[in-house]
Amino acid sequence: MESVVIYGVGSPIVADFQESLERAGIRVAAAVRNLSCDVHLLPNTPFIEPAQLTAEELAFPFLVPFFTPANRQKAAREAFGIGFRSAFSLIDPTVPRPRSLVHGQGLYVNAGCTLGAACEFDEFVFLNRAVSVGHHVKCGAFVSIGPGAVIAGSVKIGRGSVIGAGAVVLPELSIGNNSVVGAGAVVTKDVPDQCMVLGGSAKISQTQIAGFKDQTVT
Repeated sequence: MESVVIYGVGSPIVADFQESLERAGIRVAAAVRNLSCDVHLLPNTPFIEPAQLTAEELAFPFLVPFFTPANRQKAAREAFGIGFRSAFSLIDPTVPRPRSLVHGQGLYVNAGCTLGAACEFDEFVFLNRAVSVGHHVKCGAFVSIGPGAVIAGSVKIGRGSVIGAGAVVLPELSIGNNSVVGAGAVVTKDVPDQCMVLGGSAKISQTQIAGFKDQTVT
């Protein structure tokens, strides 16, 4: 049976990762609390501290269950820094996987998503529940897309950007690096780097933001 290590248990989204792993028949070799924080694992799931990881566990690939891009990047760097060699990519079994999909390590696609043909995802991209992604979409590293968002065909989303829940991005548009599309927004034109856009016909509400939750993906 394939095995992975969950690195980081402080976000409630870790429960969805566990459910996806269960549906995929993948064993959790260890769950690591990398920070002093509340633990959001499903009931009766044991966890350990980073110092307790064994050489055998470090040989398994790891998952970082954080929606915030900068938190995901930080945890991934920590994991590599303590000796992990690779990150695991997990596509929930409820999601038909296009044969033309190209992606880097650390991808997570939650339940109920739809992926169009010929998409390209860089490392550590996160698609939450029921996201619809059109054909030829390109996502930079550490992009996060919230539940129910619709990304039309040939859209490009820059590194570290976040598309909020229920947002719609129309075809052939570009979202800049470390930008934020608010929940429910309808994006009808390109979004520059480090901007937040909001509203039914999305308009720029802030410029020169650091990124989602004021944190930058570098």
